Amino acid sequence: MIATKVLLVAALTAVTVPAFADTILVSNEKDNSITVLDGATMTVTQTIKVGQRPRGIILSKDKKQLYICASDDNLIQVLDLDTYKMAGSLPSGPDPERFDLDPAGTKLYVANENDSLVSIVDIPSKQISGEIAVGVEPEGMGISPDGKFVVATAETTSMAHVIDIAKREIVDNIVVPSRPRVALWTADGAQFWISSEVGGAVTVVDAASHKIIKQISFTIPGVNKDAIQPVGMALTHDRKLAFVALGPANRIAVIDMHSFEVVKFLLVGQRVWNLAFNADESKLYSTNGVSNDISVIDVASQKVIKSIPVGRAPWGVVVRP
Repeated sequence: MIATKVLLVAALTAVTVPAFADTILVSNEKDNSITVLDGATMTVTQTIKVGQRPRGIILSKDKKQLYICASDDNLIQVLDLDTYKMAGSLPSGPDPERFDLDPAGTKLYVANENDSLVSIVDIPSKQISGEIAVGVEPEGMGISPDGKFVVATAETTSMAHVIDIAKREIVDNIVVPSRPRVALWTADGAQFWISSEVGGAVTVVDAASHKIIKQISFTIPGVNKDAIQPVGMALTHDRKLAFVALGPANRIAVIDMHSFEVVKFLLVGQRVWNLAFNADESKLYSTNGVSNDISVIDVASQKVIKSIPVGRAPWGVVVRP
């Protein structure tokens, strides 16, 4: 009888314990703020004032902190995600825009657009431990899954620089279409993808040989070619689907990662900028910089299911599980 009661209590407890929902975090470039949204209710829970012109954001390895590129303050702010209070700052070099975190979670690689540098920020010591000269106006920053290489894109010189992290030097330069924005590795480390905003294309590169496998272009009926400007990307872990934000075209392209064919365009908000999956890749979120909202995409059905207003000029987005 006692055992039966224990089992009943355990069952009731299992039923009543609430599941933890994803938290969506968005940087608002013109409002100098971070919007926090609840993934279960799809509502804004709070807005936090941060430094000037926040753009790139990334979660710490333990998901307890948010690193924020406060571009006009020339630093990286650290937001505690349990208290939503500032937990300090890190140096960044001038005008940080995008960055990436190494697999160990101890170093940030930061694009310094104004100085044509990649700054290496040592998080534990809060010091810049190195700088690597790259092409003019670096922006994209993508670290390989094994932490051995980082790809930095240079907008004005239209190059993707492959940097050996151990040597801290460029080992290859890949010419890509005009104004490359984002560099993103596949989860298996076999490829990296580069979006070119003005060139209107995405370049797929073999990570071992640094040879271009494919350049993907986009045609949308009724949309001017000049408005199709690839920027943010998201690649599924199983390397089946790629999602590419197309800027003023107000669409996200869905690409088959094996055939490299565009299978669908999703209509979202105005000036779609950056993308982020939730942990299980069931949802995809986009920041829409002109309509001041985010779009929520159901990945399985490849349908936009909701639009949520945030701050002015939403730029970066991450999802905390």
